[in-house]
Amino acid sequence: MREVIANAPTAGNKARAGLSKEECARFFGPPPLIAGKDQAQYEAMRDQISAAVGPLDFLEEIWVNDVVNLVWETLRLRRLRAALLQSAAPQCVYETWPKLGDYSNEIATNWKSREPDAVAKVDAALAATGLTRDRVMAETLAPKLDEVERIDRMVAGAEARRNVALREIDRHRATLGVALRQAADEVLDAEFKEIPPRLTEGEAA
Repeated sequence: MREVIANAPTAGNKARAGLSKEECARFFGPPPLIAGKDQAQYEAMRDQISAAVGPLDFLEEIWVNDVVNLVWETLRLRRLRAALLQSAAPQCVYETWPKLGDYSNEIATNWKSREPDAVAKVDAALAATGLTRDRVMAETLAPKLDEVERIDRMVAGAEARRNVALREIDRHRATLGVALRQAADEVLDAEFKEIPPRLTEGEAA
């Protein structure tokens, strides 16, 4: 029984049961990054997720890798959605509200870069006409709604697949726990089964 329990992948020996970082890199290959993205940020996220889950065997390493990539994809899609709206907002202001006076492409570009002078000018012009930044973003969203909805569906799909991977880890551990308990019970039964008492010399005669 001691041998069975000692060899079982548990929280106490999970670091030995899973793969090392070098083994993960060799098996899963390079991370799915777009050129220019920070690999160090991806690796830091992988380390945090792996430490939180604590993969106990190779199957769990595969699921953890799926979770890491799906979380990274979710974050990337959310940044893409924000960048889409942010890049469209200055042109939307320029085209939708010509009454903003001397609002020009140069100011639009500087406003997009959040330069203080341009932001102040645009805010003042919007306030003078009773408009707000929220109104700007609403007008920006309208023509981009189809693209935003598609991105949202992609985000939801990635999150759903992430949750499936995490549930598979839970299910795997529950199954493993049942198997370990059964193995331990069998060993206990074999070790402590009742042994018939020995007969004394008088009884044997």
